[in-house]
This record gives sequence, C-alpha cells and structure tokens, in this order.
Amino acid sequence: MAQFHVIAGANDTSAYPEVRKISVADVFAALRQGFDDFWEKPSHYVFLCLIYPVAGLVLARWSSGANALPILFPLMSGFALIGPFAALGLYEISRRRELGLDTSWQHALEVRRSPAMPSIFAVGVLLFAIFIVWLLTAQALYVSLFGPAAPESISAFLNQVFNTSEGWRMIILGNAIGFVFSVVVLCTTVVTFPLLLDRDVGALAAIVTSIKSVLANPIPMILWGLIVAALLFVGFLTLFVGLAIFIPVLGHATWHLYRKVVAPLPSAEVQNLAKPRVRR
Repeated sequence: MAQFHVIAGANDTSAYPEVRKISVADVFAALRQGFDDFWEKPSHYVFLCLIYPVAGLVLARWSSGANALPILFPLMSGFALIGPFAALGLYEISRRRELGLDTSWQHALEVRRSPAMPSIFAVGVLLFAIFIVWLLTAQALYVSLFGPAAPESISAFLNQVFNTSEGWRMIILGNAIGFVFSVVVLCTTVVTFPLLLDRDVGALAAIVTSIKSVLANPIPMILWGLIVAALLFVGFLTLFVGLAIFIPVLGHATWHLYRKVVAPLPSAEVQNLAKPRVRR
C-alpha cells in the first residue's frame, strides 16, 4: 500500500535543508538561467500565447456585465498568488535539463509521479485558499466603500474608481492589502515547490525552509518579488500576451533561484534524482 505523507517527509520526519546566503547578482543570474531554459525550446510554450490572451478575453467578457467588474483586477492580480503552484511543470523541465534528461514538453507532466505529490497538493490547496480569501477581501472592501449594488456599466465603474475619493481609497487600501497577501505567498512558497520536487521533505519542512530563505536573504528576495510583480503587471498590460514569455521564464528562474538558496544534497543522494520518479 502506498505511503501517504504530507506534513513530514518520506521518513515521517521533518528534515530542514540548509539555507545559504545569496546576493542580488544571484537573482539576476537565476533570471538569465531561466531565460536559457525557456529559449532552449521556446516552441514548448506556443500554447501559452493562446491560453493567456484567451483567459484575458474570457475575464473581460465575463466581467463586462458589470456584476463582476469590482473583482476583475483582484482576479488578474491573484494569478500571482497561485502562480508558484501553476508553474510545477516548468520546475520539472528545469530539473530534467539540469540532470541531462529529455526535456520534451510532455515531461512537464512527470510531476504527477513525484513521491511528494501529496505535500505538493496540500500546499497548492493552501495557495488556493489564500487566493479565495483575497477575492473575498477585495469584494468586501468594494462593498464597504460603494455599497452592495453593482456598477451600472464599465464607464460608471471607472468613474467610481478614478474620480471619487472612495475610489482612490479603494486603490490605496486594495494595493496595500494585496501587498500583504503577496508577501505571505512569497515567504511561504518562494522555494517550496521546487524543494518538494527535488526532495520529499514534507510540506512543513518545505514551507519553513522557504520562510528561512526569505529571512536569510531579505534584499535579494524583495528584489525577486518586485521583478515578479513588475513582469506580471507588464503581462497584464499587454492583454496577457506578454505572460506567454514572462511566466515560463519566471517559472524556470524560480528553480534556479531555489538551487542557489538551498544547499545541495550529498552527492550520493543527488545520483538518486536521476532515477525514475515513482510514488511509494
């Protein structure tokens, strides 16, 4: 019978990997390595050129009836909250390239065979819960300022947001609250998913290691968070088309950032990583 473990690792103990100090230069090096992974076979990501523009059009069309307009921006910005989980396949491709294995796009699905999949799923559920709380918080903020009635039209909504004191209060408070949510996700997941793909340490150890990584490297991690936010913002401004490049690059770069922050396993254990990924 398969062993199901979530909080602890494969040995039912929480082993905490060593966290290293990195520099700002390491952050930019991780970005360059992420771009190299992307550029090796950019045809892997052609489908993203369709998915993200279509997703943007669907969101715009869905919210055009005005009822959902107040949560359109929280929905789009909330992508950053669930992005670390959505990029699992990208981490796997970078992992395989690092090991000299085949990096064909179908291998992105190899994550489903990871023995740490229960832990990965558990952290993914946590991220989704944070995303839902963010949407509810954004909706509550809008209602507290403008009341429960939906805006009559897109133009009326834009007028509310940019031409009233309540609108500017919503912009300031909304971004401040969103910043708090982003910091929580950055601290708890910046290396969590790559670590779980690399080693079956358990969800608790992975999250604690991620928090330690941020505490040990505050300036590089703040820079990393700002880079992610800036690229995602540019991607949204281009009607999601820019995300076809930014998301793969950021996903691959996250793997390389993890490699720089978390100390490697002993050589004997590293050799086991090249073995087939099977769940026990």
